[in-house]
Amino acid sequence: MTHPLSLLAAPPALVPPLETPDLLLRGPQVSDLPEFTALSNDPSFYRFLGNKPQNEEEVWRRMLGQLGHWAFFGYGAWSIEEKATGRYCGSVGFFDFQRDLSPSLKGTLEAGWTLAPRLHGRGYATQAVQAALAWITPRFPAERITCIIDPGNVASLAVARKFGFHALARTTYHNEPIVVLERAR
Repeated sequence: MTHPLSLLAAPPALVPPLETPDLLLRGPQVSDLPEFTALSNDPSFYRFLGNKPQNEEEVWRRMLGQLGHWAFFGYGAWSIEEKATGRYCGSVGFFDFQRDLSPSLKGTLEAGWTLAPRLHGRGYATQAVQAALAWITPRFPAERITCIIDPGNVASLAVARKFGFHALARTTYHNEPIVVLERAR
């Protein structure tokens, strides 16, 4: 049975589309749910994202939260679609999660990105982060942008370094080690 909302997409005015040579960055769509859920149950995808799978309900709430950021703040996460296949393959964006974390990220733009493991090593994360930073920089002139990355996620740490993020602290979040990074303007 088709979901009653399956024909709906994020309103174009809510999430501005971005494009890179290989990717479309667009608002989350109901049609992303099956692929996002499948990714969220792949150990090579979630190992650095809390190291536990997420069921469809949890993924759905995550997608709603991504759109909620756009509605509340005028920024949020884009779904990443690979142009060559038209498939959902991750997300990139900026957040205000009100994390209970020290040092605090409150009052900063928190960047984040995820990408399907099948596409690692193609430069897609770099393209997505570059497009997102180019969009946010003139619109939200924050003093700094932050992100948190699992210390074992060498590839993501390398992407962060490409864009001027540097380690601010090593701490724990949800009982897991984490690196807090920042990028000054």
